[in-house]
Amino acid sequence: MHPRPLLVLVHGSRFSRHQWDGYAAQLPSADVVAVDLPGHGQRAGAPFTVEAALDVVDAAVRTAADGRPVVLAGHSLGGYLASLYAAEHPGTLSGLVLLGATGDPAGRLTGVYTGFAKLLPRVGYDRMARLANAVIRALGARPEDLPDAAAYPVLADAWDAVVRRCGPHLLTRVDCPVTIANGRWDQMRIHAGRFARAAPRARVVVVEGASHLFPLTHRAATVEVLREALREAAPRS
Repeated sequence: MHPRPLLVLVHGSRFSRHQWDGYAAQLPSADVVAVDLPGHGQRAGAPFTVEAALDVVDAAVRTAADGRPVVLAGHSLGGYLASLYAAEHPGTLSGLVLLGATGDPAGRLTGVYTGFAKLLPRVGYDRMARLANAVIRALGARPEDLPDAAAYPVLADAWDAVVRRCGPHLLTRVDCPVTIANGRWDQMRIHAGRFARAAPRARVVVVEGASHLFPLTHRAATVEVLREALREAAPRS
């Protein structure tokens, strides 16, 4: 009998591990672990550094110390960090899933996020959270999925880390199958081809009718993306 795979889920910026509530029940063939990044969720108030974020991911991955397959999946910020972890830990993962994490930080899109981060102190974290959540809800997220303002103080550091450390070049060092998934109207889909070409083994999925928030708004489609990654990572008989 094959060992149960481990699926580690990493949330996007502003969210927390609760972004993935309900996913474990839809993926009964795997053990599912969702983490909180520094400055988010139960780690709210902690400073964000790349090293601390990768330590959080590593601690979750290492719960599969018995050698069973591990699939690491991340949305947005979580996807960029997952790609960095995979590049720096060859031989550790059996699959990598990037959900809405294929906008090249070297491209023009970066200015939108750095500009947003600069506005935060002037607008105020709580006010910005209300404004952003109105957009998130309009895109189809459930009220219970809306994040509070707790993680806003670390956004500038988190996005700066992505700009400095992440990009398609990381996938040239990844030695496991890579799934690249984006919503049809996801702004982070802009460089999906660039990321796919960099990965030795890549599968590209487009979630029709979805935005960047598809793990929240199109859960069934996201579950299927994860299920296929787990199937690909499973040991062959």
